[in-house]
Amino acid sequence: MQDLIEVRFNGKSVKLENNRVKGSILPEKLDELHRDISVTKDTIIEGAVYAHKFEINGGDLEVKGAVFTELELYVNSTATGNIVFRKAVGSADSIVSRASNAKLIFASDINAKKVTLYNAFIAGSIYADDITLENCVVIGGVFATEQIDITGCVIGTFNSPFVRIASINHLLLPSAFSIEQLDIAPTTRLFNLSLADLGALYKGINESEDSGRIEMDLQADELKSSLVNDEIQKTLRCYTVAGKVLAADLVDTDKFQNHFLLTAASLGSQLLKTYDFGTDVNGNRIQLTIESIRDFFFDIMSGKIEPRQMSGEFDIAKIKNM
Repeated sequence: MQDLIEVRFNGKSVKLENNRVKGSILPEKLDELHRDISVTKDTIIEGAVYAHKFEINGGDLEVKGAVFTELELYVNSTATGNIVFRKAVGSADSIVSRASNAKLIFASDINAKKVTLYNAFIAGSIYADDITLENCVVIGGVFATEQIDITGCVIGTFNSPFVRIASINHLLLPSAFSIEQLDIAPTTRLFNLSLADLGALYKGINESEDSGRIEMDLQADELKSSLVNDEIQKTLRCYTVAGKVLAADLVDTDKFQNHFLLTAASLGSQLLKTYDFGTDVNGNRIQLTIESIRDFFFDIMSGKIEPRQMSGEFDIAKIKNM
């Protein structure tokens, strides 16, 4: 990145191009509440941002404070470069990115009415009415009040009245939830990584023999529960491999280092230091950064890194004997 020029402004619209903003971009007068912000080339914003519309058209961008838009946060589909939001991002309306060539990272939670993301890494959770994700990694959960559309993603869990899934997807937590039955596209597969040895995969060493990803049978692994009060009754559907995970409690799952890896990803922007994760297969020290964790999960999603397979079945009698 070339040297950036410090900029100050108080107009109704702001265009950032090779700029470093030392503080926050916040309205000081009533007419600045409707200020639009656009980024066209490399920019660093060291504080928080409030805008009517925040548009990223190109260049590297790092925003170190929280972001809120009245209308929309929009990443142009032609945008390239590294785009990083270090703190929470929210919008009163929508957050949209279909940029296939940009490296988009949200280091904390996202909250909006509608969220549409492609090729994005979210270290926190997503909260919205309507969520569409394609080729994304979400370390936390995906929670929608209306519907979720998931295509080829790695996510922690999901919970929504209506969920549509397609392509090959992975869950990081044992269970996910919906009210209506899942709308499953042909050739869709859902794997659970709760018992995968993510620590070994991250280091590039051999996985534990008693680890692996579990392919979920979305019919057999569905559990129905009825939620009832004086006025209404709802059926909640749970898609889970919790039984297998509980049975595997006999295995020392702590040695997988999964929790530490996921916590380092989700708390990356709040941690005061970068943690050491041991050594790789060549004896080199490994550090956990949000960028390297992002690349690791994208390699799993693309199939470049493939966890070993593990059966989702278990025998209660065998566990009793043990």
